[in-house]
Amino acid sequence: MRTSTVRRAGTGAAVAALMTVVAACGGQGGGSGTETEPTTKAAGASHVAALQQVGKKTGTAQSARIEGTSTMGGTVSMKQTGTIGWADGLSGSLTVTYTGGTMAEALRQGGGDGSVRARYLKDEYYADMGEAFAKTVGGKRWVRYAYEDVAKLGGGAGDVLREQVRTSTPEQGVKALLAAGDVRKVGQEDVRGVSATRYSGTVDVAELTARCSALDDRQLAAFKEQLTAAGITTQTVDIWVDKDDLLVKKTERGESGIGAFDSTVFYSDYGTEVPVEKPPAADTVDFLDVLKRQPGIDPS
Repeated sequence: MRTSTVRRAGTGAAVAALMTVVAACGGQGGGSGTETEPTTKAAGASHVAALQQVGKKTGTAQSARIEGTSTMGGTVSMKQTGTIGWADGLSGSLTVTYTGGTMAEALRQGGGDGSVRARYLKDEYYADMGEAFAKTVGGKRWVRYAYEDVAKLGGGAGDVLREQVRTSTPEQGVKALLAAGDVRKVGQEDVRGVSATRYSGTVDVAELTARCSALDDRQLAAFKEQLTAAGITTQTVDIWVDKDDLLVKKTERGESGIGAFDSTVFYSDYGTEVPVEKPPAADTVDFLDVLKRQPGIDPS
């Protein structure tokens, strides 16, 4: 077993899981080839009103069960299942399974099975990296990521991640479409046996981030520079809404310098209980402490 591989896989995989699962203002399109309804000024106003109602209903539900898949070029391919709540910041318990890409390979080389248990709390995130990883850090399975620490290490993208995690709810997909400007009603489609109305739109990532976050001008400028360097400009967002004005599916699609980004999330069981506890302190190591073990990395 290569210790450095396990450590890098542990920290990198957990951060990728965090970013991909909770990205509040991301994008992927998809679904069937249903013909899109022509958009007129009156129709656009009607769509906005409908989406505002969806955002209100979904936002006040406060919790849901989610099931989804995500890919980021050839780097990450994963699926996630669990429950999330948003009554007071993001909380939740998810199982993230890396099914392909370099991240999955790194985890398996380290002796893991490709799965990470994740717990989200208001100001921090925990990842259970398994026994193989624990052997490299004094027997501790859980890595703690304070959102403030992640923000400091990630530059503009870190600031955005911190804000997204703190405000991430299913209604963020609705807010993305409301900010898109070209939102379209596609029509009725079946989502796992439920009749749902599909809406679609294309968003400017930098502009949407500015609308969806409380970042200052300096932080936004740094994030825009990183987007440009990564080759990211626009993303497509599609949502499906049931008869109760609740989000039942969201898909996102975008392009970057490392390849296409695709994500699909299904929502169900709104109002479900979301029991989340911090892992035992004796079984937890801080993300920054793990970084200090990496050759050539200074997290200070």
